[in-house]
Amino acid sequence: MKSTVENLDPTKAKLTVEVEFDELQPAIEHAYGHIAQDISVPGFRKGKVPPRIIDQRVGKAAVLEHAINEALPGFYRDAIAQSDLRPLGQPSVEVTKAPLGDNEGGTLEFVVELEVRPEFELPSFEGLSLEVSNAEVSDEDVAGRLDALRARFGTLVGVDRPAAEGDFVVLDLSAKIGDEEVDNVSGVSYEVGSGNMLEGLDEALTGLSAGETTTFVAPLAGGERAGEEANVTVTATSVKERELPEADDDFAQMASEFDTIEELKADLVEQAKSISVSNQAVAARDLLLEELNKIEFALPQGVIEAEVHRHLEGEGRLEDDEHRAEVTEDTNKALKNQILLDTLAEKLEVKVGQQELLDYMINASRQYGMDPQQFISALDQQGQIPAMVGEVARSKSLAIALRKVEVKDADGNVVDLTEFIGSDEDDAAQEALNAAMAQASEAVEEN
Repeated sequence: MKSTVENLDPTKAKLTVEVEFDELQPAIEHAYGHIAQDISVPGFRKGKVPPRIIDQRVGKAAVLEHAINEALPGFYRDAIAQSDLRPLGQPSVEVTKAPLGDNEGGTLEFVVELEVRPEFELPSFEGLSLEVSNAEVSDEDVAGRLDALRARFGTLVGVDRPAAEGDFVVLDLSAKIGDEEVDNVSGVSYEVGSGNMLEGLDEALTGLSAGETTTFVAPLAGGERAGEEANVTVTATSVKERELPEADDDFAQMASEFDTIEELKADLVEQAKSISVSNQAVAARDLLLEELNKIEFALPQGVIEAEVHRHLEGEGRLEDDEHRAEVTEDTNKALKNQILLDTLAEKLEVKVGQQELLDYMINASRQYGMDPQQFISALDQQGQIPAMVGEVARSKSLAIALRKVEVKDADGNVVDLTEFIGSDEDDAAQEALNAAMAQASEAVEEN
């Protein structure tokens, strides 16, 4: 097989592929076998019809067409592997020359036009310095954590006063559009200020006492008429406040593994410190990505247009020009980040181990609320495992790049992010372990 590449522009290329007849022969034989299963010829069993009879019945040209259609994806993959192209999106394929149906021989030629990852230079990270906020833990942070823990063990107590933020109101609610009641709920407990029901509900309930009713106008949050304005009537049947337990030794023993409230507070301080340092790592990652985004290069517009169309079609909003502009902007940003990180991963020669991939997919399954085994099986059936490998590689490439960057806090102190981004020594040890496991697996298969 021979292939030649013509670069049409920074994000488009034309790939011309020539395949000799001998290389097409396995696909032709498979085509005969497949067609033999589909046709019935008197005197021959199903699947046992010889090629010469198939040629007479369906024609050699039809066999060749079947073989070419079946073989093209494999030839395309081989041609891509021979080139330095990194395809993006779906290619356009045209067969420009095919073997003649009445001759044994000839050449298959096809042309592929595809959008590709653009080439650009990544900067050197040596000498780059990023500044993040100080990892500070205030008394207010610790007090807030303690109050949140106390709230988990609090009890609701009825109060004879108007509702305020943080109170729990048991309510009855009815929503009408015109004279039609489109929704109603009764006896629902709602935390004032949580903002997780109807827009305007928090304002309506604030200042409302048990037994009082008020009305307001709000867009419906769900259902067939979501987004339409409705007249909402809400009645507070009771108002309750959360009564928190005292922050003492008894509470510490009930809510934690500690014996005293001071030990519990010390642990909350350590938790706050850990989260603060974690936030520094996230900030450093985002700053590094901002630095990378300063690189200018052309984006493949066909890929962007196809993704925007798919997104809007899924939402049924193809005619919404304002939303199209928002989705297009988001898609441009996402694709640029993907191209940047794929290039970075390639430059850093990032390798994804089986355990890294497995950990990522297990965490992803939890986000979707699915059983890990079922989630991974679904990804495999949909052919999404390579996409997961790409996600892990991109994330890992940023972590490795951060090791080459100096990260300081606002006071000029160097921030150690090893806990979050690992070290080169960790990677070397993991690669050695992966190699050893691969060798052991091969030895088991040989025996």
